[in-house]
Amino acid sequence: MEDWFNAIPDLGLGIMAVLLLIGAAEGGVIIASWHKRPPEGADRFLSTLAAPSMGLLALMIGFTFLMALTRYEARVAEVVEAANTIGKAALRAGMLPEPYRSVVTPLLKEYATLRVAHRGAQIASSAMMATNRRALDIQEKLWDEATAAAVSNPQVVPTGLFIDALNDVIDTYEKRLAAGRNKVPTPIFLMLEAIAMVAIGFSAYGAHWGSAYTRWPMWVMAALIGVVITLIIDVDRPQTGFMTVSQQPLLDLIERMK
Repeated sequence: MEDWFNAIPDLGLGIMAVLLLIGAAEGGVIIASWHKRPPEGADRFLSTLAAPSMGLLALMIGFTFLMALTRYEARVAEVVEAANTIGKAALRAGMLPEPYRSVVTPLLKEYATLRVAHRGAQIASSAMMATNRRALDIQEKLWDEATAAAVSNPQVVPTGLFIDALNDVIDTYEKRLAAGRNKVPTPIFLMLEAIAMVAIGFSAYGAHWGSAYTRWPMWVMAALIGVVITLIIDVDRPQTGFMTVSQQPLLDLIERMK
């Protein structure tokens, strides 16, 4: 379920969300028009249902937006942490003896560059998977160089400091993968859209019986709710969409690295 949902672009999801909500409004009117005369108390009953449905929709929107925003902020913090840990490792690599320093420094710069590569690609895309494999290869090479430096001279303090910083770099890599994969579950978004359709349908049904239904205002309301749902989905997507996580801390680090 997750794969097909995440494979659809934000614009496509937004259009589908709006069309479904407009269809729900029109469906409510069609169902209401099937009755030649309102059943006794039906208009009052449906008007009563429309209010709690909208309240439940507002609660669900707030709950889902909070989940997406929490994950977005975690990804922003992870970028800053990655830039700090890679930068610290690069500084300590400068204290390593030759020939280790000449090997480690370019690898760290390439590693930082990989962190910002393919920013518009899906997490599970072939391009991102190839980038992650290359990042793991660099981690192994860096660890081999650190191990060799420690074996050649175990009394040198800078080597131990570099190994400690390299551990942090590896840890932040795992945090990055976890943050990228930690999304709001797809069933929550589907439930949110379903609740919105029910709320809009009840509102249109009640408005029709009250002879107060006007198509364009109801369509505008449906479009606004659809846009809000699309915005929440966009916030939840770390790589694609309109609100991507800024990689500027890593870009600044790459610019400073020699």
